[in-house]
Amino acid sequence: MARDWRTRLIHSEARAPAGFRSMTTPVHRGSTTFFETAEEVCDGSDQDNPYRYGIYGTPTTLELAARMAELEGGTDAIIVPSGLASISLVWLALTQAGGHVLVPENAYGPNPLLAHKLMSRFGVETQTYKHDIGDGIAWLIRDNTQLIWTETPGSVTMEVQDVKGIAEAARDRNVPVALDNTYGAGVFYNGFEHGADIVIQALTKYVGGHSDLLLGSVTVRDAALLARLRDAYNWLGLSVSPDECSLALRGFKTLAVRLDHLERATLEVARWCAEQPEIEQVLHPALPGCPGHEIWKRDFSGSASIFSIVFCDGFSRERLLAFVDRLELFRIGFSWGGAGSLVMPYFGPNRATKLYGERLVRFNIGLESPADLVADLQQGLAALRD
Repeated sequence: MARDWRTRLIHSEARAPAGFRSMTTPVHRGSTTFFETAEEVCDGSDQDNPYRYGIYGTPTTLELAARMAELEGGTDAIIVPSGLASISLVWLALTQAGGHVLVPENAYGPNPLLAHKLMSRFGVETQTYKHDIGDGIAWLIRDNTQLIWTETPGSVTMEVQDVKGIAEAARDRNVPVALDNTYGAGVFYNGFEHGADIVIQALTKYVGGHSDLLLGSVTVRDAALLARLRDAYNWLGLSVSPDECSLALRGFKTLAVRLDHLERATLEVARWCAEQPEIEQVLHPALPGCPGHEIWKRDFSGSASIFSIVFCDGFSRERLLAFVDRLELFRIGFSWGGAGSLVMPYFGPNRATKLYGERLVRFNIGLESPADLVADLQQGLAALRD
């Protein structure tokens, strides 16, 4: 039947030749997806058709999810719009009014902020615990404890947690343990092997690797946990862009090369910092003196690109800010894991075992020459001597 040209613009019979094969995953975009039959719609099951609507994912997003589950050693993963969205999804899926949650003192800042500013309004109580508690966390677990967060190392003060000890205590009380594994990247640290039930990452960091995307992942091994997380994911509408997922899939291909350089370069710069008289302490998990260093040696297979320094007493806030401003290769900005080096002052992240005051500065080492980065730090330190 001949059709009007306007109809043919929508329902064309033209097709590209078959047989194209490429090393890259195609980018599938779409909101509405088609069903073969009306019965398939009425069935309402996702078992045979995971593509009921674009908000639930496309082949591009679900391939990234499968790749993340494979990388982390899980069975299933969910991709969300950011690392913080990963944290939020776990909170909203696993807690309810009357519940109690344990969060480490060194957790990524927005995590406890979410707890105290939002989850408290829903009747969820949050208790902060010392990063080095280990299996002693058993004394803090209550009958209404619904979730325990862990993060190793902390992304500012870099303490390494005994996740295995925490997980063993939690398992005795049937409390799920969530791990922020962004530093370990699913490569240097296997969260599931150390007892975590849920492993999240900010794919914005190492998997993305170029500071040009925002994504997060939530990975599990347990089918019951997956069902709770997936229900909350669907209800919240946490859809992601297939274009950003494509960028993350690209990042997989260079992840090993980037992490290898970042580990070596970061250690070189951190060791140089440890020799400077203006610096009291270098907080890098692979260096002796960093809280939890012995646990890092036991549990990790490598180290990543961030570390912090603690300046000696006697330098004013203004002089330390002048040091940061004087740096040329280190740009002032949040996040880490990208190609460019970053610096950020963190004034006031005090811990139960250490008061840092206004003396802590964090660095992310990028793909530049470490010798050039050291030279930049050297000229920056001159601001403290002027």
